Amino acid sequence: MSSVPTGSAAAHRPGVSGWSGRTIVAVMVTVFVLFFAVPIVWLLLATTKSARGLSVGNPFAFGSIGDLATNWSQLFGFQDGAVTTWMTNSALYAVGALVITLVVSIPAGYALALTRFRFRRLLLVLTLVVMLIPNTALVLPIFLELNAVGLIGSPLSVILPMSFFPFGVYLTYIYFSTSIPRDLLAAARIDGCREIQVFTRIALPLAAPIVALVAFFSFVQNWNNFFLPFVMLPSSDGYPVQVGLTSLLASTPAFNPSSAGAQSVQLPTLALATVVSVLPVLIVFLVSQRFLVAGMTAGGTKE
Repeated sequence: MSSVPTGSAAAHRPGVSGWSGRTIVAVMVTVFVLFFAVPIVWLLLATTKSARGLSVGNPFAFGSIGDLATNWSQLFGFQDGAVTTWMTNSALYAVGALVITLVVSIPAGYALALTRFRFRRLLLVLTLVVMLIPNTALVLPIFLELNAVGLIGSPLSVILPMSFFPFGVYLTYIYFSTSIPRDLLAAARIDGCREIQVFTRIALPLAAPIVALVAFFSFVQNWNNFFLPFVMLPSSDGYPVQVGLTSLLASTPAFNPSSAGAQSVQLPTLALATVVSVLPVLIVFLVSQRFLVAGMTAGGTKE
């Protein structure tokens, strides 16, 4: 009487588990391509086409360099160079907030991790709570505060709120709590270093990967911030590029039929604007990815 292989025996058959693994990987790659890669490829190719070519041509065919140049000219000629102004504003807001974030977040994380003081635990809990609150929920109270001191409409109305980055504080707190050798810091104090010297000469150089990680996340969040500048800045001259894209969208006849005219924007130009708006983030990522990998693995083990 022949025996029927049990489930565990079938699972250990050569090729069964491997075939299942390859199937899962193939399904995951297919889903990724359909939902992420295909739209990005379409968007990049759309910038090289005319409005008619985008409507009736092959969606995944390359247009022409001439159409790309025309779209580029139309984009940066929109409202007498408004896109250049928006990009400059985005750089000002993102970099200005980034500098303040690093000056505040890194020392704050160090102090929370390596010093003992009253209300330290309360500050840690509040930092976690604020991290859980959606940013949009904080816009109204921030608006009321800044309006009370007369900063609405100024660059500071965007830079100062974006400089408050609790995630950066908590990230540096975790790193300094787990990855900085306490004996090394104690040796520096014995040698006569004051606490500020211990931080700037010993701890900060060792924390370079986590500083880069905080800087990257802060820059990306600041650059992509839409709702806060939209509420704080009443004039389009002060818009960052993410808010300025709404003006381009409103000037596209495909989305707003009443916008047809001399200043109307065609769909390929709108696609190019989207690509241009994300280029700085992509460049920053490519330049700093080595530090980002080091920062993501930092703090994974205790000393």
